[in-house]
Amino acid sequence: MTDPPLTAVVTGGASGIGLRVVERLRENGAQVVVADSDPSALDALARASGSGIIPLCVDVRNESDIQRMVAAAGECGNFRLAVNAAGMGEGAPLVDELLTTWERVHSIVLAGTFLSVKHEAREMIKSGLGGAIINVASINANIPTWSSSAYSSAKAGVEMLTKSAALELARYGVRVNCVSPGLVETPMARRTGNLEPAMLERWLQHTPLGRVGNTDDIASAILFLGGDQSMWVTGHNLVVDGGLSLTAGPVTEDLLS
Repeated sequence: MTDPPLTAVVTGGASGIGLRVVERLRENGAQVVVADSDPSALDALARASGSGIIPLCVDVRNESDIQRMVAAAGECGNFRLAVNAAGMGEGAPLVDELLTTWERVHSIVLAGTFLSVKHEAREMIKSGLGGAIINVASINANIPTWSSSAYSSAKAGVEMLTKSAALELARYGVRVNCVSPGLVETPMARRTGNLEPAMLERWLQHTPLGRVGNTDDIASAILFLGGDQSMWVTGHNLVVDGGLSLTAGPVTEDLLS
């Protein structure tokens, strides 16, 4: 009797890094519950991917949505992998930051990751299969940039949440790690202006490997942390940034004013 296919959950799975993770998982035969807040992007993904994709419109701030997402994965069986990539980039200089913006960023980036890990872990514990949970943090968790106080502090929270969860869940055979991307070519990076020529040049001046990242760079790191080659790795933050964090990072204040 052959083993059932791996079931995975990917939040933020209809675009950017999450989408590439979904594609790579499908290439390897996994069933994927794809959670995203954009119904049109989910529809497009489902049409392009065919069977093996379970698209769900999910607001990661809503605990009942997260419970519905995890229940769908549990019903598929062999749920042993979760990738929490849902996030957002929005901000302003600290003295101009609105509390509503701060709360929105933290609710999606940090609280959304907390709720996802909480219920993914519960299902993995209940099944007795163990598993791997990978959160998407950021180099901004440790390297502040201009107008990113909300985003950077939320991602710092994701990194520590990952370590706390790893400590608590190891006894159940659930590993928890995170990846911290540098500047990656994604729709969010385009929306925030980081891929505009002047800004991109500034970032690349501080990136030793000399190029912007792509979603495959990050997906490969995530799949390593979720696979058998990292079975003795938990509580780790894998930085994937072309060496950017080896430098002080760019000063971009003049480009944002």
